[in-house]
Amino acid sequence: MNKKVNEEMKNLGKEADLAGPGVSTYEEVDKILPNDYKPLLPPLERMKAVYVIKDYIEKNLCKELNLTMVQVPLMVSRESGVNDYLDRDGSRTPIEFNCGLGLDKPIHAQVVQAATKWKRMALKQFDCKVGEGICTDMRAIRKDYFLDHDHSCYVDQWDWERAITKDQRNLKFLKEVVQKIWKVIYGAGKLVIENWPELKTDKYTEIPEELTFFHAEEILDMYPDLPRKQRETLVVQKYKAVFIIGIGWTLKDGYPHEMRAADYDDWVTETVSDDGKPMHGINGDILVWNPVTRRRHELTSMGIRVTKDTLRKQLEITGQTDFLKLPYHKAILNDQIPLSIGGGIGQARTFMYLLRTAHLGEVTVSIWPQELKDICSKKNIHVLE
Repeated sequence: MNKKVNEEMKNLGKEADLAGPGVSTYEEVDKILPNDYKPLLPPLERMKAVYVIKDYIEKNLCKELNLTMVQVPLMVSRESGVNDYLDRDGSRTPIEFNCGLGLDKPIHAQVVQAATKWKRMALKQFDCKVGEGICTDMRAIRKDYFLDHDHSCYVDQWDWERAITKDQRNLKFLKEVVQKIWKVIYGAGKLVIENWPELKTDKYTEIPEELTFFHAEEILDMYPDLPRKQRETLVVQKYKAVFIIGIGWTLKDGYPHEMRAADYDDWVTETVSDDGKPMHGINGDILVWNPVTRRRHELTSMGIRVTKDTLRKQLEITGQTDFLKLPYHKAILNDQIPLSIGGGIGQARTFMYLLRTAHLGEVTVSIWPQELKDICSKKNIHVLE
């Protein structure tokens, strides 16, 4: 194969791997799922453990980050601009419907895909001061997912947001918050093992106590020819739990690590790595090695949020400056809502990881195609319905 063709194939692989979870086949899922799987807990005990984890994480996340649990919308108006479009290309669209019986002009409503932007608006609504924040028990629908063992159209997250100062918009503060979040997740893992010792087994590696931090650019330097998910897989396989910084900025190979949306996380701010190299972005993801599925496993996406200047810059880069006319974006431009840091921790993803299950459907109830359920059943994986 000549060099030019090889380079084109490499770039096609990287481009196809940019947006979200992507599309697979059930033939591939069949290969991915383990053939030697045996659940460590029966379904009812698993549900007891789920609620022990849920209670622990909510209480301790609020304690560590000075948050208060608040109500969160299941739906928002389309005109508000606060729904999460997940990726900058708009390929994953929300469910829409009209509501308001008897209104001359019905409300154009959308089911939320995440509460990412609503939370920042809510900081003002709840009059949160600097250092205070909110946490939510968020439920969402993401209809444009390929449904497999760790992607469901039903999504549950601890969506949180905290008001910060301008001086806290830096990597040091970001890392401090990330470490507090990991402390809570690790503590939840220890707690369930204390209550259900059968979860501790030589078959699976233990949950690591520490996270390792990498910039997206550093991971590209390590594996320059590989697409993003393959790079992530090799890193988490080696380090077990990592936080990848700077997701959204275009890297030296011409592609961003992922197509992060342009209007919440700040991925354009200039930073410097620990060894003095220029980098970009004050956001990132926690990924872990899942010893059950033997694959990368994303737990949370988070970041320091955009200012009015970085919002404009990022929307210019993505060609979405028309968003600036929406209420949420105007609130940022006019300094009407606080500077903040926030993120979403996947609840079912976390339960799946801590309880050593092979499928989201073992810890949460959703809808799954029969083809997937048949594959799972042959492998001793029984989803909840």
